[in-house]
Amino acid sequence: MKNIFDPQVTSELILRVNQLKPESPALWGKMTVDQMLAHCCVAYEMAFTNKHPKPNTLMRFLLKAFVKKGVVNEVPYSKNIRTAPAFIITERKNFEEEKARLINNLEHTLSLGRDHFEGKESLSFGPMTAQEWNNQFYKHLDHHLTQFGV
Repeated sequence: MKNIFDPQVTSELILRVNQLKPESPALWGKMTVDQMLAHCCVAYEMAFTNKHPKPNTLMRFLLKAFVKKGVVNEVPYSKNIRTAPAFIITERKNFEEEKARLINNLEHTLSLGRDHFEGKESLSFGPMTAQEWNNQFYKHLDHHLTQFGV
């Protein structure tokens, strides 16, 4: 798994994001490119803001027990996997604004560095290691950039 805390990896990801165009077609799935960019920003919103509510105790238990491993391991996501409700973007978005927002999130994550994420609590999964945060962020973004051919 590539290391999002490495400036070169962040630069590679930003380069891939910058290759997207407002008319870039998805190779699979239902999202438009602007929706995908907004969708990818949700993971960062959950890490950096209070915009999304913390799941209740039962839901957190279920997420930690049955979902976390698949999200933070190094196995790539398969095409057309189910999307968590908080990540579903139904309305169209401004492509340029969402692209800039995603790039800002990537740069912010890099500037905070690995140490910031060691033991940082995830809304869904509780405290996670920096490696788990890395895997979650990189794997998700790589999946969707590949979905749009970049």
